[in-house]
Amino acid sequence: MPRFAANLSMMFTERPFLDRFSAAADQGFQWVEYLFPYDFAPEELARALERNALRQALFNMPPGDWAAGERGLACLPGREKEFDAALEKAVLYAKALNCPRLHVMAGTIPAGTPATALQAAYLGNIHRAAERLADEGLELCLEPINRYSMPGYFLHEQEQAAAYIQRLDMPNVRLQFDFFHCQMEQGDVSGRLRRFFPLIGHCQIAGVPDRHEPDQGELHYPYLLGLLDALGYQGLVGCEYTPAAGTEEGLGWLRACGVRPGRG
Repeated sequence: MPRFAANLSMMFTERPFLDRFSAAADQGFQWVEYLFPYDFAPEELARALERNALRQALFNMPPGDWAAGERGLACLPGREKEFDAALEKAVLYAKALNCPRLHVMAGTIPAGTPATALQAAYLGNIHRAAERLADEGLELCLEPINRYSMPGYFLHEQEQAAAYIQRLDMPNVRLQFDFFHCQMEQGDVSGRLRRFFPLIGHCQIAGVPDRHEPDQGELHYPYLLGLLDALGYQGLVGCEYTPAAGTEEGLGWLRACGVRPGRG
């Protein structure tokens, strides 16, 4: 059975953010992820990980002005300097948290911007970021995000991400395969999982369509998690879902996977 990382941006939200680390450890998690760490000093987050014997799986690079609707900078022509500054900030946090990978959000398509300009900006930014992360021994993940959840998002299909990864041909550029986004945008989750498995560096799960626990909705995760095992997946599976009720009350699916409450 894969190893699971609690997404602290979406789980255990009954508690203040820094208290979620302890809550995750108490429920048997050994890894955590979250969207963004930048509201806290890296040393503060590192202490929360260390106190609870947790490891950091993943977080996102700064996305631009999130409150204004920005969802990443990578595809935006003319924002390269801002992208590079965001990258350096993310690297600082990754090193402090001993985090092995970063997700680079692609951004939403500005009205009237030619596709060629978007693609050129995206490839150039991802190439520079991958080179910088390689210097630190870090992976860069590309995640297609469905357009129902994030309208206008530049990278929304698995085939798009795979084509960019293959075109860049850089060993630390990996696919972040989110089962929820794949099903919402395209379907054929198991087929695409098999097809793109050699490119995958990280996975995430949630129920479809409501993004609650993975034992709710139309995807049959016992089969899909078993398929990950059969394919030989050695990475982590991020639990990026919003609990339907309380977080602890919804962890029956995790117990069915053999993860018990308690630490170590």
